[in-house]
Amino acid sequence: VQLQAYGGGTVHTGGSLRLSCAASERSLSLYAMGWFRQAPGKERALVAAISRSGRVPTYADSVTGRVTMSRDKAKNTVYLQMNSLKPEDTAVYYCAAVFRSDYLYTPREANEYHYWGQGTLVTVSS
Repeated sequence: VQLQAYGGGTVHTGGSLRLSCAASERSLSLYAMGWFRQAPGKERALVAAISRSGRVPTYADSVTGRVTMSRDKAKNTVYLQMNSLKPEDTAVYYCAAVFRSDYLYTPREANEYHYWGQGTLVTVSS
């Protein structure tokens, strides 16, 4: 599956952005999905992940309460709504997917994902 992430940009502290991850050719309903981010000089880290069911997303502690991950089956798109953004949220954000036969498992590690989008840059200015 080919993933395309978009929606990044530059916002001030406290602002909001919604990232989107769209797929062509195959339905994302077959995949567990994740959003990761990588800041300069740091390792890629989980932001949020969601199982095929989409019922209970998992969030990193650093974004809990400020970020919501969701999926829209009709649009074949996964979203990451980010509010109350902070300068430390500045990073390149990647969406990722892994085919799952089950509906409930939520992969949390980057090495569990097989497909990656190209990344979209989020910059939060103070």
